[in-house]
Amino acid sequence: MTRVFIDGEAGTTGLGIRDRLRGLPVEVLSIDPAKRKDPQARLEMMQGADLVILCLPDDAAREAVSLAATLDTVRILDASTAHRIAPHWEYGFPELDAGQTARIATARHVANPGCYPTGAIGLLRPLIDAGLMPADHPITINAVSGYSGGGRSEIEAHEKNGGPAFELYGLGLEHKHVPEIMHYAGLTRRPLFVPSIGHFAQGMIVSIPLQLADLPGYVRISDIEACLRSHYAGSRQISVESADVARLDAAALADQDTMELRVHGSETWRHVVLTARLDNLGKGAAGAALQNVAIMCGLNS
Repeated sequence: MTRVFIDGEAGTTGLGIRDRLRGLPVEVLSIDPAKRKDPQARLEMMQGADLVILCLPDDAAREAVSLAATLDTVRILDASTAHRIAPHWEYGFPELDAGQTARIATARHVANPGCYPTGAIGLLRPLIDAGLMPADHPITINAVSGYSGGGRSEIEAHEKNGGPAFELYGLGLEHKHVPEIMHYAGLTRRPLFVPSIGHFAQGMIVSIPLQLADLPGYVRISDIEACLRSHYAGSRQISVESADVARLDAAALADQDTMELRVHGSETWRHVVLTARLDNLGKGAAGAALQNVAIMCGLNS
């Protein structure tokens, strides 16, 4: 049985992963809570594991990777931002292209995707690969997440003090997820990314407006939807749903590990809004980690 050590299991993502691992035939190793920050104790836990999952802040994740550098047989799945575009790390988005699952299965180091990038890349990569959208197309990405995505301080602010109903943030336009989105969506032009937080615990909608007239050739709404359906055909986690809805509830997929994509639009005005709906703690974090653990441990059926 595969032995798994979660370094940082007391955090939001760590707890979510630990809970989900109950559904897999793995043995979860737990460190004495009093030694959670003891490097020697953590190293000993890593030595006893086949797979180490890092649920740590970026700097601590880098330190953990250095700590495990001498352990030749240990594989690492990092849920932080630290290694998502780092050399020699595989990106943990199995649906990225036809070969990504196989690359994850054999990789020693895998970086779990961010929640916002999961939605944005999921919408954009197939269109760029298919030539429906140029890599240098000007893109605006709007997104709203539940407050649990902000970590402990954000959760406490909303649950203890009520929190604001809605907040835009990252208005300096230097959000750390942008390089990840560019790299794996295949964009060569930096997108305008506007994230926000709503007063709900879990859930997320990523939306991308498009002017069809600005795309090369004559791209129809049906072309975009067909492209997405083809790319995700057979996927258990990602589905392309009907856009025949008047509203989308960002929290509708809370506690689920799936993602829904839609192509909303008007051929009359040649306008489209692409949407991705997911749970920021599910397919956007712990659910994605579980998917990667199953692939890395050969547990897919």
